Amino acid sequence: MTTFDESQDPAATTATAASAADLTTVTTAKPTSATLGELRAAGYGTRTLREELRDNLLAKLADGTDPWPGLHGFESTVLPQVERALIAGHDIVLLGERGQGKSRLLRALTGLLDEWSPAIADTDLSEDPFHPVTGGARARAEREGDALPVVWRHRAERFVEKLATPDTSVADVIGDVDPMRVAEGRSLGDPETIHFGLVPRAHRGIVAINELPDLAERIQVALLNVMEERDVQIRGYVLRLPLDVLVVASANPEDYTNRGRIITPLKDRFGAEIRTHYPLDLTDEVAVVRQEAHLTAEVPDHLIEILARFTRGLRESPAIDQSSGVSARFTIAAAETVAAAARHRATVTHRRLSVSPTAEASATSTERPAEESAGSVDPAAEAVARPVDLVTILDVLRGKVEFEPGEEGRERDVLEYGLRVATAEAARERLAGIDLGPLVLAFDGDRTLVTGEHVSAREFLDELPELDDADLYDEIAGRLDAESAGERAAAIELALEGLYLSRKLSKVTGEGQAVYG
Repeated sequence: MTTFDESQDPAATTATAASAADLTTVTTAKPTSATLGELRAAGYGTRTLREELRDNLLAKLADGTDPWPGLHGFESTVLPQVERALIAGHDIVLLGERGQGKSRLLRALTGLLDEWSPAIADTDLSEDPFHPVTGGARARAEREGDALPVVWRHRAERFVEKLATPDTSVADVIGDVDPMRVAEGRSLGDPETIHFGLVPRAHRGIVAINELPDLAERIQVALLNVMEERDVQIRGYVLRLPLDVLVVASANPEDYTNRGRIITPLKDRFGAEIRTHYPLDLTDEVAVVRQEAHLTAEVPDHLIEILARFTRGLRESPAIDQSSGVSARFTIAAAETVAAAARHRATVTHRRLSVSPTAEASATSTERPAEESAGSVDPAAEAVARPVDLVTILDVLRGKVEFEPGEEGRERDVLEYGLRVATAEAARERLAGIDLGPLVLAFDGDRTLVTGEHVSAREFLDELPELDDADLYDEIAGRLDAESAGERAAAIELALEGLYLSRKLSKVTGEGQAVYG
Protein backbone atom coordinates (compact mmCIF):
# COMPACT_ATOMS: atom_id res chain seq x y z
CA MET A 1 0.00 0.00 0.00
CA THR A 2 1.11 3.57 -0.53
CA THR A 3 1.36 6.30 2.03
CA PHE A 4 1.68 10.01 1.60
CA ASP A 5 1.48 13.35 3.32
CA GLU A 6 -1.94 14.82 2.47
CA SER A 7 -0.47 18.30 2.72
CA GLN A 8 1.31 17.52 -0.56
CA ASP A 9 -2.06 17.34 -2.32
CA PRO A 10 -4.43 20.15 -1.33
CA ALA A 11 -7.38 18.44 -3.00
CA ALA A 12 -7.01 15.49 -0.66
CA THR A 13 -7.95 17.61 2.35
CA THR A 14 -11.37 18.65 1.08
CA ALA A 15 -13.93 17.09 3.42
CA THR A 16 -17.58 16.35 2.86
CA ALA A 17 -20.29 15.67 5.41
CA ALA A 18 -20.47 11.94 5.96
CA SER A 19 -21.32 9.47 8.65
CA ALA A 20 -18.34 7.78 10.28
CA ALA A 21 -20.16 4.46 9.99
CA ASP A 22 -20.86 4.79 6.25
CA LEU A 23 -17.67 3.45 4.75
CA THR A 24 -18.89 3.91 1.18
CA THR A 25 -19.18 7.68 1.61
CA VAL A 26 -16.38 9.82 0.23
CA THR A 27 -15.03 12.02 3.02
CA THR A 28 -11.98 13.46 1.25
CA ALA A 29 -11.56 14.42 -2.37
CA LYS A 30 -9.78 12.02 -4.68
CA PRO A 31 -6.06 12.85 -5.01
CA THR A 32 -5.08 14.33 -8.37
CA SER A 33 -1.84 12.48 -9.14
CA ALA A 34 -2.36 10.70 -12.46
CA THR A 35 1.01 9.06 -13.21
CA LEU A 36 3.72 7.18 -11.39
CA GLY A 37 6.00 10.20 -11.72
CA GLU A 38 3.44 12.46 -10.03
CA LEU A 39 3.13 9.95 -7.20
CA ARG A 40 6.89 10.09 -6.66
CA ALA A 41 6.84 13.90 -6.73
CA ALA A 42 4.03 13.98 -4.16
CA GLY A 43 6.14 11.92 -1.76
CA TYR A 44 4.18 8.68 -1.87
CA GLY A 45 5.69 5.69 -0.17
CA THR A 46 4.59 2.06 -0.09
CA ARG A 47 3.52 -0.46 2.54
CA THR A 48 1.77 -3.81 2.58
CA LEU A 49 -1.93 -4.26 3.29
CA ARG A 50 -1.23 -5.63 6.75
CA GLU A 51 1.06 -2.72 7.54
CA GLU A 52 -1.65 -0.33 6.38
CA LEU A 53 -4.31 -1.96 8.58
CA ARG A 54 -1.95 -2.11 11.55
CA ASP A 55 -0.80 1.50 11.25
CA ASN A 56 -4.31 2.89 10.80
CA LEU A 57 -5.68 0.84 13.70
CA LEU A 58 -2.90 1.92 16.04
CA ALA A 59 -3.38 5.54 14.98
CA LYS A 60 -7.10 5.39 15.82
CA LEU A 61 -6.43 3.75 19.17
CA ALA A 62 -3.76 6.34 19.98
CA ASP A 63 -6.00 9.34 19.33
CA GLY A 64 -9.10 7.84 20.94
CA THR A 65 -11.09 7.38 17.72
CA ASP A 66 -13.48 4.43 17.73
CA PRO A 67 -12.24 2.03 15.02
CA TRP A 68 -15.56 0.15 15.09
CA PRO A 69 -18.48 2.57 14.71
CA GLY A 70 -21.89 0.94 14.90
CA LEU A 71 -20.76 -2.19 16.77
CA HIS A 72 -22.32 -2.73 20.20
CA GLY A 73 -21.57 -5.28 22.92
CA PHE A 74 -18.13 -6.40 21.71
CA GLU A 75 -16.05 -3.63 23.31
CA SER A 76 -14.42 -5.70 26.04
CA THR A 77 -14.63 -9.16 24.48
CA VAL A 78 -14.46 -9.62 20.70
CA LEU A 79 -12.96 -6.33 19.51
CA PRO A 80 -9.73 -6.54 21.56
CA GLN A 81 -9.13 -9.99 20.04
CA VAL A 82 -9.74 -8.65 16.53
CA GLU A 83 -7.39 -5.73 17.16
CA ARG A 84 -4.62 -8.02 18.36
CA ALA A 85 -5.10 -10.24 15.31
CA LEU A 86 -4.82 -7.27 12.96
CA ILE A 87 -1.74 -5.96 14.70
CA ALA A 88 -0.21 -9.43 14.34
CA GLY A 89 -1.18 -9.51 10.65
CA HIS A 90 -3.35 -12.61 10.94
CA ASP A 91 -6.17 -13.83 8.72
CA ILE A 92 -9.32 -14.11 10.84
CA VAL A 93 -12.31 -16.46 11.12
CA LEU A 94 -15.27 -15.44 13.29
CA LEU A 95 -17.34 -18.21 14.86
CA GLY A 96 -20.79 -17.52 16.25
CA GLU A 97 -24.52 -18.15 15.97
CA ARG A 98 -26.69 -16.30 13.50
CA GLY A 99 -27.41 -12.63 14.04
CA GLN A 100 -24.39 -11.86 16.25
CA GLY A 101 -22.97 -9.18 13.98
CA LYS A 102 -20.21 -11.23 12.35
CA SER A 103 -20.76 -9.83 8.86
CA ARG A 104 -21.03 -6.29 10.18
CA LEU A 105 -17.74 -6.69 12.01
CA LEU A 106 -16.02 -7.96 8.87
CA ARG A 107 -17.35 -5.02 6.85
CA ALA A 108 -16.13 -2.62 9.53
CA LEU A 109 -12.57 -3.63 8.66
CA THR A 110 -12.92 -1.41 5.59
CA GLY A 111 -12.71 1.61 7.87
CA LEU A 112 -9.08 0.73 8.66
CA LEU A 113 -8.01 1.09 5.02
CA ASP A 114 -6.67 4.32 3.57
CA GLU A 115 -9.58 6.15 2.00
CA TRP A 116 -7.80 6.40 -1.37
CA SER A 117 -5.08 4.19 -2.81
CA PRO A 118 -3.41 4.36 -6.25
CA ALA A 119 -3.38 1.47 -8.71
CA ILE A 120 -2.03 0.91 -12.18
CA ALA A 121 -4.72 1.81 -14.70
CA ASP A 122 -6.28 -0.94 -16.83
CA THR A 123 -5.10 -3.95 -14.83
CA ASP A 124 -7.21 -6.86 -13.60
CA LEU A 125 -5.65 -6.96 -10.14
CA SER A 126 -5.45 -3.24 -9.22
CA GLU A 127 -1.69 -3.49 -8.80
CA ASP A 128 0.53 -1.17 -6.82
CA PRO A 129 2.27 1.26 -9.23
CA PHE A 130 5.51 0.77 -7.31
CA HIS A 131 5.24 -3.03 -7.14
CA PRO A 132 3.37 -4.62 -10.07
CA VAL A 133 2.90 -8.38 -9.70
CA THR A 134 1.72 -9.66 -13.09
CA GLY A 135 4.01 -10.03 -16.09
CA GLY A 136 1.93 -7.66 -18.19
CA ALA A 137 1.94 -4.91 -15.57
CA ARG A 138 5.67 -5.25 -14.97
CA ALA A 139 6.31 -4.95 -18.70
CA ARG A 140 4.17 -1.81 -18.85
CA ALA A 141 5.99 -0.30 -15.87
CA GLU A 142 9.38 -0.87 -17.53
CA ARG A 143 8.18 0.43 -20.86
CA GLU A 144 6.33 3.55 -19.67
CA GLY A 145 8.36 4.47 -16.59
CA ASP A 146 7.12 7.56 -14.76
CA ALA A 147 4.41 8.01 -17.41
CA LEU A 148 2.64 4.87 -16.18
CA PRO A 149 -1.02 5.93 -15.72
CA VAL A 150 -2.54 5.67 -12.25
CA VAL A 151 -6.15 5.45 -11.08
CA TRP A 152 -7.48 5.91 -7.56
CA ARG A 153 -9.60 3.38 -5.70
CA HIS A 154 -11.81 4.23 -2.76
CA ARG A 155 -11.52 1.92 0.23
CA ALA A 156 -15.06 0.62 -0.42
CA GLU A 157 -13.74 -0.91 -3.65
CA ARG A 158 -11.07 -2.82 -1.76
CA PHE A 159 -13.49 -4.95 0.25
CA VAL A 160 -14.85 -8.04 -1.53
CA GLU A 161 -17.56 -10.14 0.09
CA LYS A 162 -18.58 -13.63 -0.96
CA LEU A 163 -21.44 -15.69 0.44
CA ALA A 164 -20.24 -19.28 0.33
CA THR A 165 -22.68 -21.57 -1.46
CA PRO A 166 -22.33 -25.22 -2.44
CA ASP A 167 -22.39 -24.33 -6.14
CA THR A 168 -19.39 -22.01 -5.89
CA SER A 169 -16.60 -23.13 -8.22
CA VAL A 170 -12.82 -22.84 -8.22
CA ALA A 171 -13.17 -20.53 -11.22
CA ASP A 172 -15.34 -18.17 -9.12
CA VAL A 173 -12.85 -17.99 -6.27
CA ILE A 174 -9.44 -18.44 -7.93
CA GLY A 175 -9.90 -18.25 -11.71
CA ASP A 176 -9.86 -20.28 -14.91
CA VAL A 177 -8.67 -20.21 -18.52
CA ASP A 178 -10.70 -17.73 -20.55
CA PRO A 179 -11.71 -19.43 -23.85
CA MET A 180 -12.36 -16.04 -25.47
CA ARG A 181 -8.74 -15.03 -24.95
CA VAL A 182 -7.59 -18.33 -26.44
CA ALA A 183 -9.88 -17.72 -29.41
CA GLU A 184 -8.20 -14.36 -29.93
CA GLY A 185 -4.99 -16.19 -30.81
CA ARG A 186 -3.16 -16.56 -27.50
CA SER A 187 -1.65 -19.95 -26.73
CA LEU A 188 -2.83 -22.04 -23.79
CA GLY A 189 0.60 -21.56 -22.22
CA ASP A 190 0.20 -17.80 -22.14
CA PRO A 191 -0.63 -16.53 -18.60
CA GLU A 192 -2.66 -13.77 -20.26
CA THR A 193 -5.33 -16.37 -21.08
CA ILE A 194 -6.24 -16.65 -17.40
CA HIS A 195 -9.37 -14.96 -16.09
CA PHE A 196 -8.75 -14.28 -12.42
CA GLY A 197 -11.38 -15.07 -9.79
CA LEU A 198 -12.58 -13.18 -6.75
CA VAL A 199 -9.55 -13.67 -4.49
CA PRO A 200 -6.79 -12.56 -6.90
CA ARG A 201 -8.94 -9.58 -7.96
CA ALA A 202 -9.03 -8.54 -4.31
CA HIS A 203 -5.26 -7.97 -4.44
CA ARG A 204 -4.33 -5.20 -1.97
CA GLY A 205 -7.72 -5.56 -0.30
CA ILE A 206 -9.85 -7.64 2.06
CA VAL A 207 -11.69 -10.83 1.07
CA ALA A 208 -14.61 -11.74 3.35
CA ILE A 209 -16.20 -15.19 2.99
CA ASN A 210 -19.49 -15.56 4.84
CA GLU A 211 -20.61 -19.03 5.99
CA LEU A 212 -17.27 -20.59 5.10
CA PRO A 213 -18.30 -24.20 5.96
CA ASP A 214 -20.83 -24.07 3.10
CA LEU A 215 -17.90 -23.82 0.69
CA ALA A 216 -17.18 -27.23 -0.85
CA GLU A 217 -14.02 -28.83 0.49
CA ARG A 218 -12.33 -28.78 -2.90
CA ILE A 219 -12.85 -25.00 -3.02
CA GLN A 220 -11.40 -24.66 0.46
CA VAL A 221 -8.36 -26.60 -0.73
CA ALA A 222 -7.91 -24.03 -3.51
CA LEU A 223 -7.50 -21.35 -0.84
CA LEU A 224 -4.59 -23.08 0.88
CA ASN A 225 -1.86 -21.76 -1.41
CA VAL A 226 -3.41 -18.29 -1.53
CA MET A 227 -3.32 -17.99 2.26
CA GLU A 228 0.08 -19.53 2.88
CA GLU A 229 2.30 -19.42 -0.22
CA ARG A 230 0.38 -16.47 -1.77
CA ASP A 231 0.46 -18.02 -5.22
CA VAL A 232 -2.31 -19.08 -7.58
CA GLN A 233 -2.69 -22.49 -9.26
CA ILE A 234 -5.07 -22.70 -12.23
CA ARG A 235 -5.34 -25.75 -14.50
CA GLY A 236 -1.67 -26.59 -14.31
CA TYR A 237 -0.46 -22.99 -14.17
CA VAL A 238 1.49 -22.00 -11.08
CA LEU A 239 1.62 -18.22 -11.06
CA ARG A 240 3.96 -16.85 -8.45
CA LEU A 241 1.89 -13.79 -7.71
CA PRO A 242 2.79 -12.20 -4.38
CA LEU A 243 -0.88 -11.55 -3.62
CA ASP A 244 -1.43 -9.05 -0.83
CA VAL A 245 -4.85 -9.97 0.58
CA LEU A 246 -6.35 -10.35 4.02
CA VAL A 247 -8.74 -13.32 4.16
CA VAL A 248 -11.47 -13.08 6.77
CA ALA A 249 -14.42 -15.42 7.19
CA SER A 250 -17.47 -16.16 9.30
CA ALA A 251 -19.01 -19.47 10.31
CA ASN A 252 -21.66 -20.92 12.57
CA PRO A 253 -20.07 -23.51 14.88
CA GLU A 254 -22.98 -25.86 14.26
CA ASP A 255 -22.09 -25.92 10.56
CA TYR A 256 -19.08 -28.07 11.36
CA THR A 257 -21.42 -31.02 11.81
CA ASN A 258 -24.64 -29.98 10.02
CA ARG A 259 -23.99 -28.50 6.59
CA GLY A 260 -20.25 -28.79 6.26
CA ARG A 261 -16.98 -28.03 7.98
CA ILE A 262 -13.85 -25.99 7.64
CA ILE A 263 -11.14 -28.43 6.60
CA THR A 264 -8.32 -28.75 9.11
CA PRO A 265 -5.50 -27.39 6.89
CA LEU A 266 -7.54 -24.28 6.14
CA LYS A 267 -8.38 -23.72 9.81
CA ASP A 268 -4.67 -23.98 10.52
CA ARG A 269 -3.95 -21.15 8.09
CA PHE A 270 -6.22 -18.68 9.88
CA GLY A 271 -4.05 -16.97 12.42
CA ALA A 272 -6.98 -16.06 14.68
CA GLU A 273 -10.21 -17.91 15.44
CA ILE A 274 -12.50 -15.60 17.40
CA ARG A 275 -15.84 -16.44 19.02
CA THR A 276 -18.60 -13.84 18.84
CA HIS A 277 -21.66 -13.60 21.09
CA TYR A 278 -24.98 -11.85 21.52
CA PRO A 279 -24.97 -8.53 23.45
CA LEU A 280 -24.30 -9.17 27.12
CA ASP A 281 -25.95 -5.96 28.37
CA LEU A 282 -29.54 -4.90 27.81
CA THR A 283 -28.43 -1.40 26.79
CA ASP A 284 -26.34 -2.87 23.96
CA GLU A 285 -29.30 -4.93 22.76
CA VAL A 286 -31.46 -1.79 22.70
CA ALA A 287 -28.73 0.16 20.91
CA VAL A 288 -28.56 -2.46 18.14
CA VAL A 289 -32.32 -2.22 17.57
CA ARG A 290 -32.29 1.58 17.53
CA GLN A 291 -29.44 1.56 15.04
CA GLU A 292 -30.66 -1.14 12.66
CA ALA A 293 -34.47 -0.99 12.72
CA HIS A 294 -36.34 1.06 10.12
CA LEU A 295 -39.37 2.21 12.09
CA THR A 296 -42.46 3.60 10.38
CA ALA A 297 -43.79 5.04 13.65
CA GLU A 298 -42.44 6.16 17.00
CA VAL A 299 -41.65 3.29 19.36
CA PRO A 300 -41.00 4.51 22.92
CA ASP A 301 -37.87 3.35 24.69
CA HIS A 302 -39.73 1.18 27.17
CA LEU A 303 -41.26 -0.87 24.33
CA ILE A 304 -37.85 -1.38 22.71
CA GLU A 305 -36.63 -2.51 26.12
CA ILE A 306 -39.47 -5.02 26.37
CA LEU A 307 -38.55 -6.46 22.98
CA ALA A 308 -34.89 -6.68 23.98
CA ARG A 309 -35.81 -8.43 27.23
CA PHE A 310 -38.10 -10.76 25.28
CA THR A 311 -35.27 -11.77 22.93
CA ARG A 312 -32.82 -12.26 25.79
CA GLY A 313 -35.38 -14.43 27.59
CA LEU A 314 -35.79 -16.64 24.51
CA ARG A 315 -32.02 -17.11 24.36
CA GLU A 316 -32.20 -18.67 27.83
CA SER A 317 -35.42 -20.63 27.36
CA PRO A 318 -35.17 -24.44 27.44
CA ALA A 319 -38.00 -24.52 24.88
CA ILE A 320 -35.79 -22.85 22.24
CA ASP A 321 -33.06 -24.63 20.29
CA GLN A 322 -30.10 -22.62 21.54
CA SER A 323 -27.71 -24.17 19.06
CA SER A 324 -29.35 -22.09 16.31
CA GLY A 325 -29.58 -19.01 18.50
CA VAL A 326 -32.09 -16.15 18.50
CA SER A 327 -30.80 -13.58 16.06
CA ALA A 328 -30.64 -9.85 16.67
CA ARG A 329 -32.73 -9.68 13.50
CA PHE A 330 -35.59 -11.13 15.56
CA THR A 331 -35.61 -8.08 17.83
CA ILE A 332 -35.19 -5.71 14.90
CA ALA A 333 -38.08 -7.28 12.99
CA ALA A 334 -40.19 -7.21 16.16
CA ALA A 335 -39.61 -3.48 16.59
CA GLU A 336 -40.48 -2.83 12.95
CA THR A 337 -43.68 -4.90 13.29
CA VAL A 338 -44.75 -3.00 16.41
CA ALA A 339 -44.11 0.30 14.64
CA ALA A 340 -46.15 -0.89 11.65
CA ALA A 341 -49.05 -1.78 13.94
CA ALA A 342 -48.98 1.72 15.40
CA ARG A 343 -48.88 3.30 11.96
CA HIS A 344 -51.80 1.10 10.84
CA ARG A 345 -53.88 2.16 13.88
CA ALA A 346 -53.10 5.85 13.39
CA THR A 347 -54.19 5.69 9.76
CA VAL A 348 -57.41 3.78 10.44
CA THR A 349 -58.51 5.88 13.42
CA HIS A 350 -57.54 9.18 11.82
CA ARG A 351 -60.26 8.96 9.19
CA ARG A 352 -62.90 8.04 11.75
CA LEU A 353 -61.89 10.90 14.01
CA SER A 354 -61.74 13.28 11.06
CA VAL A 355 -65.38 12.58 10.30
CA SER A 356 -66.53 12.75 13.91
CA PRO A 357 -63.82 14.21 16.13
CA THR A 358 -64.14 13.42 19.81
CA ALA A 359 -60.78 14.46 21.11
CA GLU A 360 -61.90 18.01 21.89
CA ALA A 361 -64.67 16.93 24.26
CA SER A 362 -62.64 17.28 27.43
CA ALA A 363 -59.46 18.89 28.69
CA THR A 364 -58.34 17.06 31.82
CA SER A 365 -54.73 16.53 32.88
CA THR A 366 -54.82 13.12 31.24
CA GLU A 367 -55.19 14.62 27.77
CA ARG A 368 -52.64 15.84 25.32
CA PRO A 369 -51.81 19.56 25.12
CA ALA A 370 -54.32 21.62 23.16
CA GLU A 371 -54.04 20.80 19.46
CA GLU A 372 -55.99 21.40 16.33
CA SER A 373 -58.98 19.24 15.38
CA ALA A 374 -58.37 15.62 14.48
CA GLY A 375 -58.91 16.27 10.83
CA SER A 376 -55.95 18.65 10.61
CA VAL A 377 -53.38 16.37 12.25
CA ASP A 378 -51.07 14.22 10.15
CA PRO A 379 -51.78 10.56 11.08
CA ALA A 380 -48.08 9.75 10.79
CA ALA A 381 -47.36 12.25 13.56
CA GLU A 382 -49.92 10.51 15.80
CA ALA A 383 -48.47 7.04 15.20
CA VAL A 384 -46.93 5.97 18.51
CA ALA A 385 -46.63 2.32 19.50
CA ARG A 386 -48.27 1.12 22.71
CA PRO A 387 -48.04 -2.14 24.71
CA VAL A 388 -51.19 -3.39 22.99
CA ASP A 389 -49.16 -3.54 19.77
CA LEU A 390 -46.71 -6.07 21.20
CA VAL A 391 -49.02 -9.00 20.60
CA THR A 392 -48.74 -8.45 16.84
CA ILE A 393 -45.25 -9.94 16.78
CA LEU A 394 -46.22 -13.39 18.05
CA ASP A 395 -47.57 -14.83 14.83
CA VAL A 396 -45.44 -13.11 12.21
CA LEU A 397 -42.11 -13.84 13.94
CA ARG A 398 -42.74 -17.37 15.13
CA GLY A 399 -40.77 -18.78 12.22
CA LYS A 400 -37.63 -16.81 13.13
CA VAL A 401 -36.82 -19.05 16.10
CA GLU A 402 -36.21 -22.79 16.27
CA PHE A 403 -38.08 -24.70 18.98
CA GLU A 404 -37.03 -27.92 20.66
CA PRO A 405 -38.78 -31.00 19.21
CA GLY A 406 -40.87 -31.51 22.35
CA GLU A 407 -42.48 -28.07 22.02
CA GLU A 408 -44.43 -28.84 18.85
CA GLY A 409 -47.86 -27.22 19.08
CA ARG A 410 -46.84 -24.97 21.98
CA GLU A 411 -44.84 -22.43 20.01
CA ARG A 412 -47.24 -19.52 20.52
CA ASP A 413 -47.64 -20.33 24.22
CA VAL A 414 -43.87 -20.21 24.68
CA LEU A 415 -43.65 -16.84 22.95
CA GLU A 416 -46.64 -15.42 24.86
CA TYR A 417 -45.12 -16.43 28.16
CA GLY A 418 -41.77 -14.89 27.26
CA LEU A 419 -43.43 -11.64 26.21
CA ARG A 420 -45.43 -11.44 29.45
CA VAL A 421 -42.28 -11.96 31.52
CA ALA A 422 -40.41 -9.29 29.56
CA THR A 423 -43.28 -6.81 29.90
CA ALA A 424 -43.59 -7.43 33.63
CA GLU A 425 -39.84 -6.94 34.15
CA ALA A 426 -39.80 -3.69 32.20
CA ALA A 427 -42.88 -2.31 33.96
CA ARG A 428 -41.50 -3.23 37.36
CA GLU A 429 -38.15 -1.56 36.69
CA ARG A 430 -39.43 1.50 34.83
CA LEU A 431 -42.23 2.32 37.28
CA ALA A 432 -40.52 1.30 40.52
CA GLY A 433 -41.39 3.64 43.40
CA ILE A 434 -44.65 4.93 41.92
CA ASP A 435 -47.74 4.12 43.99
CA LEU A 436 -50.24 2.74 41.49
CA GLY A 437 -52.82 1.98 44.18
CA PRO A 438 -55.16 4.85 43.17
CA LEU A 439 -55.26 3.50 39.64
CA VAL A 440 -56.29 0.06 40.94
CA LEU A 441 -58.99 1.58 43.14
CA ALA A 442 -60.40 3.51 40.20
CA PHE A 443 -61.59 0.20 38.75
CA ASP A 444 -64.39 -0.39 41.24
CA GLY A 445 -65.64 -3.64 39.75
CA ASP A 446 -67.87 -2.08 37.12
CA ARG A 447 -65.46 0.32 35.45
CA THR A 448 -63.56 -0.95 32.41
CA LEU A 449 -61.09 0.60 29.98
CA VAL A 450 -60.71 -0.47 26.37
CA THR A 451 -57.59 -0.27 24.25
CA GLY A 452 -56.71 -1.93 20.99
CA GLU A 453 -55.81 -1.64 17.36
CA HIS A 454 -58.83 0.60 16.65
CA VAL A 455 -58.56 2.82 19.74
CA SER A 456 -56.60 6.03 19.23
CA ALA A 457 -54.38 7.53 21.90
CA ARG A 458 -56.77 10.43 22.35
CA GLU A 459 -59.75 8.11 22.81
CA PHE A 460 -57.78 6.04 25.30
CA LEU A 461 -56.79 9.10 27.32
CA ASP A 462 -60.32 10.50 27.28
CA GLU A 463 -61.66 7.29 28.83
CA LEU A 464 -59.16 7.09 31.69
CA PRO A 465 -60.89 7.05 35.07
CA GLU A 466 -60.53 10.04 37.41
CA LEU A 467 -58.15 9.37 40.29
CA ASP A 468 -57.97 10.52 43.89
CA ASP A 469 -54.31 11.25 43.16
CA ALA A 470 -54.77 13.71 40.30
CA ASP A 471 -51.01 13.82 39.59
CA LEU A 472 -50.53 10.07 39.16
CA TYR A 473 -50.93 10.08 35.39
CA ASP A 474 -48.45 12.94 35.10
CA GLU A 475 -46.01 11.06 37.35
CA ILE A 476 -46.22 7.95 35.15
CA ALA A 477 -45.77 10.03 32.00
CA GLY A 478 -42.85 11.93 33.52
CA ARG A 479 -41.07 8.73 34.54
CA LEU A 480 -41.20 7.50 30.93
CA ASP A 481 -40.46 10.89 29.33
CA ALA A 482 -43.87 10.91 27.67
CA GLU A 483 -44.96 14.25 26.28
CA SER A 484 -47.30 13.77 23.31
CA ALA A 485 -50.73 12.16 23.55
CA GLY A 486 -49.40 8.95 21.99
CA GLU A 487 -46.46 8.76 24.38
CA ARG A 488 -48.71 9.39 27.41
CA ALA A 489 -51.09 6.67 26.27
CA ALA A 490 -48.16 4.25 25.85
CA ALA A 491 -46.83 5.08 29.32
CA ILE A 492 -50.17 4.69 31.11
CA GLU A 493 -50.93 1.52 29.17
CA LEU A 494 -47.62 0.06 30.40
CA ALA A 495 -48.74 0.80 33.97
CA LEU A 496 -52.06 -0.97 33.35
CA GLU A 497 -50.30 -3.95 31.79
CA GLY A 498 -47.93 -4.12 34.76
CA LEU A 499 -50.88 -4.15 37.15
CA TYR A 500 -52.53 -6.91 35.14
CA LEU A 501 -49.37 -9.03 35.10
CA SER A 502 -49.02 -8.57 38.87
CA ARG A 503 -52.67 -9.64 39.23
CA LYS A 504 -53.93 -6.30 40.48
CA LEU A 505 -56.23 -5.87 37.46
CA SER A 506 -57.96 -8.21 35.05
CA LYS A 507 -57.74 -8.15 31.28
CA VAL A 508 -59.87 -9.70 28.58
CA THR A 509 -58.51 -9.84 25.05
CA GLY A 510 -60.09 -10.61 21.71
CA GLU A 511 -60.86 -9.19 18.28
CA GLY A 512 -57.87 -6.87 18.33
CA GLN A 513 -58.65 -5.19 21.64
CA ALA A 514 -57.95 -5.51 25.35
CA VAL A 515 -60.34 -4.58 28.16
CA TYR A 516 -58.87 -3.78 31.57
CA GLY A 517 -61.08 -4.04 34.63
